[in-house]
Formats: sequence, structure tokens, C-alpha cells
Amino acid sequence: MKTVRANWRTTILVCRKCSKKLGGGFGPKGRTDLARALRDEAGLGKGRKAEAGVLEVECLKICPKHAVTVVDTARPGEWLVVKPETPLAEVAARLGLRG
Repeated sequence: MKTVRANWRTTILVCRKCSKKLGGGFGPKGRTDLARALRDEAGLGKGRKAEAGVLEVECLKICPKHAVTVVDTARPGEWLVVKPETPLAEVAARLGLRG
């Protein structure tokens, strides 16, 4: 078995189904999905060399109306429901991403 090193200190899971239902809603113009907006806000690099990973995953089975479910794997007992009007800097700070 082979292992590959990654620089991630945490992984952020963003519900793809919630993001798709919103059709964006984040970023400066309100057209970016939350996963990409968080990567941009936190200034994360690409791939396994980034400080943290932001991944879109299949449905997390919370399905909030007009919001996106997010899980920080460093704190798996605390899931976030993020509405589009929430400032990205606030979301990034809550998730422990630099921004």
C-alpha cells in the first residue's frame, strides 16, 4: 500500500445538492458556488499542497431551504447551514480558514 502526503490540516465538505439548488449565490457577484467562493476567500492553493481542502460531496441529507450545508472535518459534531447573504469572511473564519 502506498501513501501520499497532503498539507491539509482540515477538510471542508460542502453539499453539492444544496449548492446546485441555489445555483451559486456566493462570491462578489453572487454567481459562485460556496466551495469555490471559500477557496477564493481563504486564498487556498490547489490540490493536496493547499493548507486545507474544500470538497463538494453528495447530499448530506440536511436539505435546508435557501442555504448550503457545510461540515468541517476537524469538528465533525458541528455542521453549518450557510445562507447566501452570510459574509464569506465570517464563514471562512468560523471554519478556521485564513482569509
